[in-house]
Amino acid sequence: MNAPSFDHLLALSDQIGIFEHADHTNPRREHGYCTDDVARLLIVIAREPEPSPVVRELGRAAFRFLAEAQGADGKIRNRRTASGRWQGERTVEDCWGRSLWAFGTAARRFPEPWLRESALAYFERSAHPRSPWARSMAFAALGAVEMLRVDPGHRRARLLLFDTVAAIGPPAQDPRWPWPEPRLSYANAALAEAKLAAGHLLGLSDVTADGLTMLRWLLDRETVDGHLSPTPVGGAGPDQRAPAFDQQPIEVAAMADACQRAFEVTGDEDWLSGVAMAANWFAGDNDAGAPMWDPESGGGYDGLHAWGPNLNQGAESTLALVSTLQHGRHLTSVTR
Repeated sequence: MNAPSFDHLLALSDQIGIFEHADHTNPRREHGYCTDDVARLLIVIAREPEPSPVVRELGRAAFRFLAEAQGADGKIRNRRTASGRWQGERTVEDCWGRSLWAFGTAARRFPEPWLRESALAYFERSAHPRSPWARSMAFAALGAVEMLRVDPGHRRARLLLFDTVAAIGPPAQDPRWPWPEPRLSYANAALAEAKLAAGHLLGLSDVTADGLTMLRWLLDRETVDGHLSPTPVGGAGPDQRAPAFDQQPIEVAAMADACQRAFEVTGDEDWLSGVAMAANWFAGDNDAGAPMWDPESGGGYDGLHAWGPNLNQGAESTLALVSTLQHGRHLTSVTR
């Protein structure tokens, strides 16, 4: 299994942050930066066990970006031009949730003590507001999970987990469609991961069980002929079956995250099959039989169609690749 490479992430980045889009391997600077991607960047760098000096500096730049995106009320701006100018209002949309996820991860894992301490302060500020969107809350909850590993009594992190469980809601009663929403949309596995992790840390065994039920159903639904066939960009309802396209790497990364979490919570090695399928999806074990990454650049392709990949290598897809391969590296060590 390939080790994650930061080469393309470095090529997409400058002293401000990581550019959102690429034309093949070349950053499309005219589209600027997206806080969602910068938060993902800080997470994968914080997760890296021995980041190189240049990667650590990129992590510091990502942290500065997120700190500048935050307002005094804890809300977050999502768009920034290539010149460094912020655009739009601060919100509690996905950029808020992913920033909390990044701050919590950095507070627990980043190698430099000053940045860990600063990340804790920024987490606390953004942990005060709430979002009406379940996925934003789920991303924020994953940051709260990291924060509680640092400080098990952290009050705002615990309250955020309780509120996230309520925001996602219980599984539906229909065993054919136990998902708490009428349609699957994006980053679906993050909802299940947030519930099972929150239940585990809060001591709510029924919530943990609900999260595991959701994840098992989703993994079974997205497994076709032994490989992962993720929900496409347009989502899916009860009557829509796989395979369907355009498939996005973010779905695969979310599944790897959730299955790794399920293994850590339960100790059941069966969940590692989901991590392996996610890594293998990038290697070409997918509905088109096509590799979803460029071994020369280290970049991830932007989407999978029936005829093959979209060969652009933007930030989101490359970060999804790196995140999944990080779990794949742990998989190798567990299964030796």
